[in-house]
Amino acid sequence: MNNYKLLPALVSILKTLNLTESANQLNVTQSAMSKTLGQLRIAFNDKIIVREANQFILTPKGEKLRQNLPMLIQQIDNLYAPESMVMNECSRKFIFSSSDYVAQALLPLIFNSMEAEAPNVSVEFLLWQKDSLTSFTDHNIDLVTTIADAVPENLYGKRMAEDKLVVVCRKEHPAFQNNMDLNDYINSRHILISGGGDKNSPVDNALADKGLSRKIVVSAPFFQAAIELLLETDSLLTIPLHIAADFSQRCDLSIKALPLDIAPHHYYLLWHAKHNDDPEHIWFREVCFPIIKNHLSNTISLGMKLAHAYK
Repeated sequence: MNNYKLLPALVSILKTLNLTESANQLNVTQSAMSKTLGQLRIAFNDKIIVREANQFILTPKGEKLRQNLPMLIQQIDNLYAPESMVMNECSRKFIFSSSDYVAQALLPLIFNSMEAEAPNVSVEFLLWQKDSLTSFTDHNIDLVTTIADAVPENLYGKRMAEDKLVVVCRKEHPAFQNNMDLNDYINSRHILISGGGDKNSPVDNALADKGLSRKIVVSAPFFQAAIELLLETDSLLTIPLHIAADFSQRCDLSIKALPLDIAPHHYYLLWHAKHNDDPEHIWFREVCFPIIKNHLSNTISLGMKLAHAYK
C-alpha cells in the first residue's frame, strides 16, 4: 500500500532540493529526512534527486513530480475544505414538511425570503404525518416542523416553542358563553383534524384513562376546512393555542381552556444528520427557523391574551 504520509516531505524536497532546509521546514532531523528520502526512492522506484557537485538536481521522474504533485496535493486539500456557497447560483429543490396550517400561514413568507437571496431555488411542500419520523429519509425531507418530546436519534433539531391545546368554538355557540367543564366537553360534538401531526391522540388517550370518549362528527385533514365547519355548526375543535389565536384574528371564534390535564406540546425544527454540515441546507434552515419561531412566539402570546379575555 502506498504511504501517502510521505508526500508532504516529497513536496518540500522537490521545492528546496536541500535535505537540511526541508528538515527544518518539517521540524524533523536531517537524518530523519534522509531516511524519508530513501523511503520515497523505494516507493517511486527512482532516485528523484541526485547529487551533482555541491548540489542536488532532479531526475526526469523528479521533475515530473515537481510539476504535478503540488496541484494534486491542493486537490486533495480541497476535499477537506468547506464547500463554497453562492446562493444566487443555487438551483436546489428543498423539501419542507409540516401541517397544512404552516403551508397556509408561513410558506409564502419562507419562500419570499428564500427567493430574495436565491432566485433559482424551489420548494416542495409535503403534508407531515405523525408516523413519518421513522421514515424521514425515505421521502428525502430537508426540514420538518413537528411536535416531539425530544430530538430522535440520527436527527438534528432546534426547539422553537412550547404550546398547549385549547378548545375553540364559534362565538355564538349557545352552550358555551362561559367556561366549560369536562362533562360539557365530552357531551359536545367534535371536529377532528386528521392531517399534519399527532395533536389529537393525547386528548383521546387522557379521556380513555378516565373511561370516557368524545363524539367525533367530522374528521377533516385540513385546518381551514375544520374552521369553516366550526363556524357553521355547534361543534368544538381542539387545536394548539397558537393556531387558535391566528384563526381568531380572522374568524368569530372563542377560545376555551381544555378541561383536561394535557402536557404542553414542544415544537421542533428537525433535519437529518446527513444534512447538518451542508452549507446550502444550513442556509435553508437559517431562513426558516426565525420565521417559524417568531410566528409561534407572537401567536402564543396573542392566544394567551385572547383566552383570558374569553373567560
